[in-house]
Amino acid sequence: MTLSPSRGSRGTLASVGSSVAFAGVYFVTPMLAPAPAEAIWGVRNLVTIPVIVLALVAVRQWHLVTEIAHRIRRKPLLLLGSIVCGLLIAVQLWVFTWAPMHGRGLHVALGYFLLPLVLVVIGRFLYKDKLSWWQWLAAAVAAAGVVFELIRVGGISWETLLVCLGYPVYFVLRRALGTNHLGGMFWEFLVLAPAALVLVAIEITQGTAMEANPSLWWSAPLFGVWTGIALVLYVVASRLLTLSLFGLLSYLEPALLVVASILIGERITGGEWYIYIMIWAAVLILVIGGVATVLRSRRRPSPN
Repeated sequence: MTLSPSRGSRGTLASVGSSVAFAGVYFVTPMLAPAPAEAIWGVRNLVTIPVIVLALVAVRQWHLVTEIAHRIRRKPLLLLGSIVCGLLIAVQLWVFTWAPMHGRGLHVALGYFLLPLVLVVIGRFLYKDKLSWWQWLAAAVAAAGVVFELIRVGGISWETLLVCLGYPVYFVLRRALGTNHLGGMFWEFLVLAPAALVLVAIEITQGTAMEANPSLWWSAPLFGVWTGIALVLYVVASRLLTLSLFGLLSYLEPALLVVASILIGERITGGEWYIYIMIWAAVLILVIGGVATVLRSRRRPSPN
């Protein structure tokens, strides 16, 4: 898969915007306590649907939704594929909220550190993506940091595996189904809307979180809108970029999660500094390489 400069620039901006937005989501998640992660997921699912609709209307791509509807009529199994994709992304959104509320945030962060490496491997060998030497260098530097962390920690938790293996399955399945766009994400959230509505209704009628934290009435929906915007940018980036480059740029998100974690009171221990330094070095290599590539493309004479 080749990548034009304009497509790559738009994809890069979307990826960086998504990472910054998700870091913000991570930062404010503790403010939603004591709401259960399941109810928060329900709110996020329901609120994200109109966000996706607005995005599709804004870019005049509502036809992507109707095209999938026509395809489902011809091949009903496509609906099952949308349900599976919806469940895959729902689990990721749930664990992203659940982990920092239950002291498992570092395990999820490690999963996000491993995720780009898995995407690079899949993109290179499954889709034959081409990587420049500086992209390979960034991957190698990040891999060295991740391997060191795996040795230091002594194993991989289920949260880590869920993130680093679940997302690649999600992206590969979406590409195989031909739904790797905003229209596909609309269907993924729509098919799970009934379950989300039930969870939210149960919390409102039987739970105690609203009484303990009345601000949830407005903060939870706002949280959902914020997450929806981040997801829209994430899907846009995954569509515009090669899977390998998308994976490499994804290193920015866990790096920003570290910043968010420090801001909310967590601290990096002495043994953890190595992986964070290596990840930031890999991100710096990507930034320098990307800027250099853009500058070279602008200096090239026009074929006309």
